[in-house]
Parts: sequence; structure tokens; C-alpha cells
Amino acid sequence: MTFIPVSRAIPRESLGGRRVRRRSAAPGQRRAGTKTYVLLGIIAVVSAFPLYWSLVAASSDNSAAGSWPPKLLPGGHLWANLQQAYSQANFGLALLNSMIVATLVTVSVVLTSTLAGFAFAKLRFRGRNALLGFLLVTMMVPAQLGIIPLYIMMSQWLGWTGHLQAVIVPAATSAFGVFLMRQYLSEALPNALLEAGRMDGCSTHRLYWHVVLPAARPVAAVLALFTFMNTWNDFFWPLLALGQGNPTAQVALSTLAGGYYMDYSLVLAGTLISTAPVLLVFAVLGKQIIGGIMQGAVKA
Repeated sequence: MTFIPVSRAIPRESLGGRRVRRRSAAPGQRRAGTKTYVLLGIIAVVSAFPLYWSLVAASSDNSAAGSWPPKLLPGGHLWANLQQAYSQANFGLALLNSMIVATLVTVSVVLTSTLAGFAFAKLRFRGRNALLGFLLVTMMVPAQLGIIPLYIMMSQWLGWTGHLQAVIVPAATSAFGVFLMRQYLSEALPNALLEAGRMDGCSTHRLYWHVVLPAARPVAAVLALFTFMNTWNDFFWPLLALGQGNPTAQVALSTLAGGYYMDYSLVLAGTLISTAPVLLVFAVLGKQIIGGIMQGAVKA
């Protein structure tokens, strides 16, 4: 029998009931240096400065927007400017409309894009390539070319002008979302996984809910974030379809800047009001979205 000395049998890191983990960089991975952190800090400050300056200008009077040197510290008029902008532009109704429109459009785009992307990527049917080519052609057509026919359809045929469905229905599908899902699912969803589900008795609908949607979660999170932001920030079509009587956040914001005399402090206060929900959504869902992106990017 061979006896192993205690000093060799028990690692030094575990002596005394404590285990000290040694951190070692992964092969081919380098630690970030001081210059990297300094550069990232500068980029973060430059990116966040416009939002901070909007806060400074919104908390001051109108003269602060054109003063030189510019003010860098917030003033004491923020709450008064927010109250005036909120009541003058009817932001309560506008924020509610924007939240309803952005949420419904996002859910619809994600569901229809995953359905069509799954069909184009994994299902075999006649005319698949022709339909995909037609879909790509529609992405090349500027959206402004369809504004007049779409407005005629909404106003004369359907009578939806002034109602939220005039904004929700035209944006309920996305050619870019279908193409993005098709490209992602064609690589990330193995055919063997679908065949295994069919052997277990799953129909196409059950495969979609239990196999396709979980596999598409990373890119669906990214598509949902971009769709929500684009819908929330849309201005031209809601201005035509809804008008000032039933506005979204961006349409209500335009009323603050539409007068003969522009009060920049009120405009920037309204900008803060319309930006706050988007920042809140990203703060709540940003970690899950980034985690989904990394889950889809890292392959075992």
C-alpha cells in the first residue's frame, strides 16, 4: 500500500475548510486592460450626454437652451415643466395609446414572423422560393410610396381613421422579421429535432409552440425590442391616421413644437415623458434580452 502525503493529497486551496478558486482566462481569451475600460467609459459618457442635457434643459427655463456656455447642472423647474407639458399635450391619452399600439404590434410581429419564418425554413410546399423572393422584393419598396393608398383604404373603405386599429393593423406583420426568423431558424433549428417531435406524435402546431418558439427565443427577443422601439417612435403614419384628437406619444410631442414660439424646455420635458417608458422597458427586459442573445450566440 502506498501512502500519499497529506500535502499532496489535499490541495492548498482547500486547507482550513476553505476552497479558493483560481481564476484563469479561457484559452485564446484576453483580459480587458485599462485603455479598454477608459475607451468604453468615454463612449458611455458621450452616448448618455444628450439624454442628460435634455434633463438639464427640461429643468430650466427657455433661455437655458441657447445660453453660452451651456448649463451642465439641472435647474429647479423640472416638475413644473413636466406638469405643463403633460397637461398641454394630453400625454396621458398619448402614452396609453402608444403602449397599446406598441405592445399589440410587437406581439403580432413576433408571432407572425416566427410562423412564416418556420414555414420558409423547414416546411416544403409549392411556391416557397417564389413567395420568399416576393417577400424580399417588398422590403425594397419605400414605405412612403404606400401612404396615399393606405390612407384611402383606411378612410374611405374601412372608416378607421382616428382609431387605433388604423395604426395597428398595417404594422401587424413585418417582412424583415420574417426574413430574420427564416435565416435564424434554418441554422439554429435542427431537422432531427423536428423529426423527433413528429415521431412522438406532435402536429405542426404543437411543434411550433413547443419546439420552434423556444428555439427562436433569442432572436425573437431582439426582434421584439426593435419592433417596440420603432412602433413607439413612429410619427408620420400615426399623425395622418389618428391626428391630434387621438394621438400617440410622438404626435402629442409634436404639438409642443408646433407653435409660433417654441419653448424648448417644454419640448424637452415632453421628450423625457415620451422616452421614459422605452427606457423602463429596456431596464426591465434588457437583461433577459441580452441573455437570450448570448444564449443564441454561444454554441455548445
